[in-house]
Amino acid sequence: MMKPLTVLALVTCLASCSQVPTSDAATAFAPVRTVLETNCVHCHGDNRLSTMPPINDTQALSKLIGTSWIVPGKPEASRFFQVVTFPDEIPGAMPPSGHAISKKEVQILREWIKSGAKLPAHNIKLKPQGPLPRSV
Repeated sequence: MMKPLTVLALVTCLASCSQVPTSDAATAFAPVRTVLETNCVHCHGDNRLSTMPPINDTQALSKLIGTSWIVPGKPEASRFFQVVTFPDEIPGAMPPSGHAISKKEVQILREWIKSGAKLPAHNIKLKPQGPLPRSV
């Protein structure tokens, strides 16, 4: 029979061993995730048109990084960044139909791309947050 102190030590060890440390990439991605879930995933998620780039999880997003869509270190050269900063009058502006993202959200995306567009090592499912845009 185990002594109570041994059991307590074992439980403490198991609890701390099961916690996954948060990576720097996961921490840096958190505000980006919020922007994407609020503004992009409604249309670019699981029920997207086949012509739309997928942004439904970080694995899908990773396939856009290193292409013309997301050029690490170069926000202004990244098509993803360009379309979210187009004025509503420009065809292809995202989100469509007068739903421009805020200046703060633009800055979050700019800094993320500028710093290398890093993603967490594990896949994160992105889920739409907030009300559906009018265009959906």
